Amino acid sequence: MTAGSDDSAQVRQRFYDKVATKDLSALWTTRLVPPQPQDHIRAIPHLWDFDNALRPLLLEASGWITAKEANRRVLTLENPGLSTSHRILESLYAGLQLILPGECAPAHRHTPSALRFIIEGDGNAWTAVSGEKSYMKPGDFIITPSMTWHDHGHDGEGPFFWMDGLDIPMVGTFGPMFFENYPEDRTPERRPPGDSRARYGANMRPVNERWDKPESPIFSYPYERSREALEHLRKNQEWDPYDGVKLQYIDPTTGGSAMPTISAFLQLLPKGFKTETYRTTENTVFSPVEGRGRLHVGEGDASKVIQWKPRDIFVVPCWMPYRLEADEEATLFSYSDRVAQQKLGLWREIRGNA
Repeated sequence: MTAGSDDSAQVRQRFYDKVATKDLSALWTTRLVPPQPQDHIRAIPHLWDFDNALRPLLLEASGWITAKEANRRVLTLENPGLSTSHRILESLYAGLQLILPGECAPAHRHTPSALRFIIEGDGNAWTAVSGEKSYMKPGDFIITPSMTWHDHGHDGEGPFFWMDGLDIPMVGTFGPMFFENYPEDRTPERRPPGDSRARYGANMRPVNERWDKPESPIFSYPYERSREALEHLRKNQEWDPYDGVKLQYIDPTTGGSAMPTISAFLQLLPKGFKTETYRTTENTVFSPVEGRGRLHVGEGDASKVIQWKPRDIFVVPCWMPYRLEADEEATLFSYSDRVAQQKLGLWREIRGNA
């Protein structure tokens, strides 16, 4: 019997069948670690149109799904390359949530960490994290750390929309998925709005307090302050060819990421700015706050151009080269799994076409 003969193939197949009955597999029959991420990444670059798809669909649902019935009235953003896996990218979840005037979603907590990025609303909706209320405006970034009680409500007028970003796929990989509703016979304790920012947001902290948790002690990062910081840096002409001016939301007690598994950013691109090509291992979700432009992503026959505008949501998967062009002055919020990759020693980047 010679290698490659029909008899040899049959012997091998019988062996593999026998191995499979023992809950084993032969490593030499597959490539477990590919040379490049593209060989196993299934997520694709994609855009969800807020004005023409997400917003009208959620408003339609609000006519027959109450916030109480749904617990959270959310449409999950499903990446077309990942089927119905409840993932916007390989390691990240995203959903768009709607709350109407007078509604209040009950408090709960869970092991996945979450962020809230405000898309549209009148500023009279609120979220409460660990009992601290924060009134929300478009462009605000809010964190909900793992296993912290949180609820939200709407005291104003008109519909209120935000994007939820979570590390559900990461937590699911490890396994410790827990969810708990707040006891119905109890009312969540409340702290004054702005309490955490007063304690930790002025480059100071209470003398007798220590913060040793993995997330930021500040839960709400108002867009107005973040936008002002970008404007100050613009005056210094600190333009990075790959990012424009880009700032990361941080934990003021450590200087590290505001969340232990998700990095979040806000960047400014002046009118006509075209970034250089950039490639990174992180999976990134973008949502423009101001301005319009284009995303050029991918290479060769697989490359595509995606037009974006305020309130849209678009994604760039791991290791896909991309660049941004701004037709108008633009600010873009984004979040990614960069900090998780960095902690594991996995994160890489290439600046340019190398």
